[in-house]
Amino acid sequence: MNENAKSKQDHQLSRRQTLCRGVVGASGALLAEGVLPKVLQAAGKQKENGQPKIEAKAKSVIQVFLWGGMSHNDTWDPKPDAGRDYTGEFSGVISTNVPGIQLGELFPALSKQADKYALIRSMTHGNNGHETAAYLMQTGHQPGERLAYPSIGAVFSLFKGPQYNGIIPPYVVLTKPQGRFSEEGFLGPKYKPFATGGDPNASRFAVEGVVARSITDERQQARRELLSKMDTMGGLMQDSDSIAEALQAKQKAYELILGQGKEVFDLSKEEGALRDRYGRHTFGQECLVARRMVEVGVPYIVINYPGGWDTHKNHFQTMRRQAPQLDQGLAALLEDLSNRGLLESTIVWCSGEFGRGPKVDWQPPWNGGRNHFGKVFSVLVAGGGFQGGKVVGASDAKGENVKDRPVYPVDLLGSIYSLAGIDPTARLPHPLGLEARVLPESTDSAASGGILTEIM
Repeated sequence: MNENAKSKQDHQLSRRQTLCRGVVGASGALLAEGVLPKVLQAAGKQKENGQPKIEAKAKSVIQVFLWGGMSHNDTWDPKPDAGRDYTGEFSGVISTNVPGIQLGELFPALSKQADKYALIRSMTHGNNGHETAAYLMQTGHQPGERLAYPSIGAVFSLFKGPQYNGIIPPYVVLTKPQGRFSEEGFLGPKYKPFATGGDPNASRFAVEGVVARSITDERQQARRELLSKMDTMGGLMQDSDSIAEALQAKQKAYELILGQGKEVFDLSKEEGALRDRYGRHTFGQECLVARRMVEVGVPYIVINYPGGWDTHKNHFQTMRRQAPQLDQGLAALLEDLSNRGLLESTIVWCSGEFGRGPKVDWQPPWNGGRNHFGKVFSVLVAGGGFQGGKVVGASDAKGENVKDRPVYPVDLLGSIYSLAGIDPTARLPHPLGLEARVLPESTDSAASGGILTEIM
């Protein structure tokens, strides 16, 4: 992000932080003025004047964020005849269970599940900066504008959170924040994702910052009872709104530690054979945790891929290590959701902020790496109303340019919002009352390919 844009964003953040320091806060003020309820009433309504009415089917979303950007040539858009400068070490392909669709050689498990997902092979935005491309893919808005927009997860938290009302927060990231941009944007801290920390592949998955592995449930309960005995103020301040909110927050935290929240994160309740099918590695077990959160209705879950895909160097070594884990965990997640009847109401989408350069950079210091590439890359989408066994768009013979049907971030996010019953044109509550919409409106056909009706 350039310095001017960063300065604007920092200034906006500082103003929002100042406004949020009051007891009520910006969101409370909007609620009191009746603005927020009107905004929430817009959920489920579709834009008129030509935009098709999309039936809302998705109750939850699982986003697998491949931060750093994964190569499309090596994965979901292979180019076996492009030559070694483009294929590198991976010139092989695998036929899937859908005739005519092939994947790169490192994805045998996903090749058996192709009837459950669609591949967008013409995703494009042309942005090669990590921060700016991530912002664009997560918000649908161009970086450097006047406002710092919230991510799709924060928007789900805004619109779906009131109906969900569960113990686990409505927007969760496994296990580390996506970073590089403000996920909550101008909506404020209330809509920031809850990052679990920890490692679900550990013998006991503890949520960092909530409960330490060395502290037993009994010890936690004893601490709670001691704290209650030491509360000499008793009920003297129960009439205070701020105290009541604090007590409510504390109760929710305890429920997350010792109650329903703890049960969701306890993978020991799953059969060992199923855990093995997901893969006994961090990513595989994150996928299993995500499925368990879908079962209790969490609206938006992000799996922030551990390790990342920023493979300027050691690209092929990293791919040989990480691609099999991605293949195993994601394929198991799709199959498990389908077997439980959850895939039809759960969107799964998998993508980085951009792709990696189709042409391998053999020169020092990269020595066989792939660089940032936003001109064309691939996205996998499944469930929640998306049709499986489909391919949208195409790249050219070497994967360097969009050949057919360009798909932009606003198209992808608009499709996800629509399938979840969120109006992509709905107004967002800005703390200063500024005009802001879920997604930007555009009448320029070159700026947007439109809702992905061919796979919805």
